[in-house]
Amino acid sequence: MKYEGQEYYEIEVAGIRRRLPIVKINDSLWIAAFVLWGDVELTNACARAIAARLEPMEFDTVVSIEAKGVPLVHMVATYLSDPIAGRYCPYTVLRKSVKGYMKRPLTVTVKSITTAAVQSLVLDGREADRLRGSRVVIVDDVVSTGGSLRATEDLVQQVGARVVARAAVLHEEGGYKDPGLISLGTLPIFTK
Repeated sequence: MKYEGQEYYEIEVAGIRRRLPIVKINDSLWIAAFVLWGDVELTNACARAIAARLEPMEFDTVVSIEAKGVPLVHMVATYLSDPIAGRYCPYTVLRKSVKGYMKRPLTVTVKSITTAAVQSLVLDGREADRLRGSRVVIVDDVVSTGGSLRATEDLVQQVGARVVARAAVLHEEGGYKDPGLISLGTLPIFTK
């Protein structure tokens, strides 16, 4: 989509309408910033919609990336749980740096469209032990180029887990191509 000085992009996702600020990434690229932090109504609606799409699938756990994926993955796991039956959907959050509490951390690097520097994704060794041999669903807020998704998949596979599905609230047009990606909608990319 052509950038012509627009300040906002209006979107409807999971039945909720929002006005997203358009932010500059570089001299020729702008994106509509989709941020779930603090938006309980939108986070819950998106998590409910993703959980409904995942529910018929067979998997053992859900994995996401800090930071913007945290409220989403928590709510997706909540909606996939059945407290009355005593069944809870576990989830794992990959960190972006090694933390003092971690034992035997595993690390991969990733380049994100929204971050200038190369970042790390880190999995605590104890979480790696729990994931080993499991069927995993990766959940994220937005998939752009797919770099974070591929790095997550790489890390999960390193520990012997198998990715059975990938889900995101939104994917950016012209970016990551996977017909199997579960997505609730598309975000445009703005160029000069």
